[in-house]
Amino acid sequence: MNFKSILFSVNVLASIICTAQTNQIKVIEDFKPSSVNQQGKLYPQVNSERRVRASILAPQANKVQLDLGGIKYDMVKDEKGIWTGVSEPQDEGFHYYQLNIDGASVPDPGTVYFYGAGRLGSAIEIPAADQEFFAIRDVPHGLVSENIYFSKLTNSFRRCFVYTPANYNEDSKTRFPVLYLQHGSFEDETGWAVQGKANLILDNLIASKKSVPMIIVMDNGYAYKPQSNDSRQESVFEEVVIQEIIPMIDTKFRTIANRENRAIAGLSMGANQTMRIMMNNLDIFSHYGGFSGTSNYPSADAIDVNSFLDGKFKDGETINKKIKLFWLGLGTKEPSPFPGSVRAFRKMLEKQSIKYVYYESPETAHEWLTWRRCLNQFASKIFK
Repeated sequence: MNFKSILFSVNVLASIICTAQTNQIKVIEDFKPSSVNQQGKLYPQVNSERRVRASILAPQANKVQLDLGGIKYDMVKDEKGIWTGVSEPQDEGFHYYQLNIDGASVPDPGTVYFYGAGRLGSAIEIPAADQEFFAIRDVPHGLVSENIYFSKLTNSFRRCFVYTPANYNEDSKTRFPVLYLQHGSFEDETGWAVQGKANLILDNLIASKKSVPMIIVMDNGYAYKPQSNDSRQESVFEEVVIQEIIPMIDTKFRTIANRENRAIAGLSMGANQTMRIMMNNLDIFSHYGGFSGTSNYPSADAIDVNSFLDGKFKDGETINKKIKLFWLGLGTKEPSPFPGSVRAFRKMLEKQSIKYVYYESPETAHEWLTWRRCLNQFASKIFK
């Protein structure tokens, strides 16, 4: 039996044990409704142990499970046909989940729905000890606007969300630097403003004078060239950013339209995309942030600098002059291949004497609390 087979068997056994034992363990009965529940809904709930309790009315169902973090927890039906189940303690942060009813995976009707994992579905917010940095606080708040535009490159209507800081409308002569911020795979342009709480993070940073007031542009990373019936999808996202989005933003908003005042960042797939865009356009961007990913995403244990991104990292001296901040972030509990990929990339940077800043989010994996923390750190350092 190979290592992968052993690991799969261990995970299956752990899942069985969790499913069988959860209802036998005495849990602390201080459950409270999740902060992302629909209005007036009591379930799902979270307790001080960071356990999740879900409940659903399904009197005709034969088996219902809570599917959270890849582990399924059996739920128990009462005499009214209400199924209830409790999970093991979860990591702090925001997690997608679903209910499994007689083999069909469905969203929990108690929660607000989020676009993630390639679908609209349920999520749970496990309170974090440091959640104040993305909490709604009594500070001046900016505006997130929806901007619809027609893309000639994709021959389709697209949209981006744009955050403008609280002081944007106070002085019509003031201009602002711009951060172009990208989501990860199987998510879309709503991710950073909804799951990521980017606007609240910036509101709090700006109010505490830890960040320069800035505009943030959040677009959809899936952009394809119009295809004929016999052609494969070809991504033109880089072209859309450079030829359509940036000119539109510079025309529609009061930006400081030069490279010194443009930053680009992204998470996971978005880290890959934005790094390629930046390295191909060093005359347009001067700050880079890669959250849980690099251009060698998803897996590379070593990097040949001569072939990597067409050798664009060979000239470390020029990169150090062009890029004011090269920033990388990763959760300490990230799954493979992300730690190895980022480690290999950092070794390549160091070998080329390229300056960079590295941050680790404690006790978080490949999920939104990691990326919220990354944005909080990154945004406090750019445009200064």
